[in-house]
Amino acid sequence: MNKIKISAVAYTNTKAFIYGLTHSDIINKIDLSLDIPSDCAAKVINGQADIGLMPVAAIPLVPNANIVADYCIGSDGGVNSVFIFSEVPANEIKTLRLDAHSRTSNNLAKVLLKFHWKKEVEFTTDPDAKTDAFVLIGDRTFGKKDDFAYAYDMGEEWKKLTGLPFMYAAWVANKEISEDFKAEFNAALKFGLDHRKEVLAELAESPNFDLEDYLYHKLQFDVTEDRKKALNLFLEYIEELEKVKL
Repeated sequence: MNKIKISAVAYTNTKAFIYGLTHSDIINKIDLSLDIPSDCAAKVINGQADIGLMPVAAIPLVPNANIVADYCIGSDGGVNSVFIFSEVPANEIKTLRLDAHSRTSNNLAKVLLKFHWKKEVEFTTDPDAKTDAFVLIGDRTFGKKDDFAYAYDMGEEWKKLTGLPFMYAAWVANKEISEDFKAEFNAALKFGLDHRKEVLAELAESPNFDLEDYLYHKLQFDVTEDRKKALNLFLEYIEELEKVKL
């Protein structure tokens, strides 16, 4: 049997999922690679992977995209790992450096600046550019909040704008996946979430950052109706931004 190729993100927020996959029999049916979010998306888009835990902003670029799991990376309000760090208040930001790791976080920053803070901002991907603010996500943000004059948690700001939770990444396939495999896949993901204590025990301590609070309270993992609604609204906002550029 051909193994199903799966790309997952190698951040702390996915450790429970990885634990579940590697501690279940499904590991014998999959070829698992760990990547940064943008590479995960690219692999699913170009067919190098069959399923990826990918940034939701890239879903429209996936041929035959379909969400194949009941679990995702989400939050309801602040998530504590998806930030705009800034030297000035949000309403004074004129330039912003994007994060090469994730299409979703960059687009979320653009949506918030345009529709939440009503700002026209110049964006750059140049890592050496001097800007008022920048996007940073994942483990690289742990314990960094107090290092900057302003730290805007984008999950929290999205909630203020829409009243909805958010979905940062979803398990997306580029082809039909059998119901039997999906059931086994969901069971493995749930197993990982049910064993977050063991996952925490394996993680290195992070100074000035509460990993237990992050894994149990800040992150939410269920694909709910409200989170699907938020996903559709987010993709509509991105479309609106694209129209403005034309």
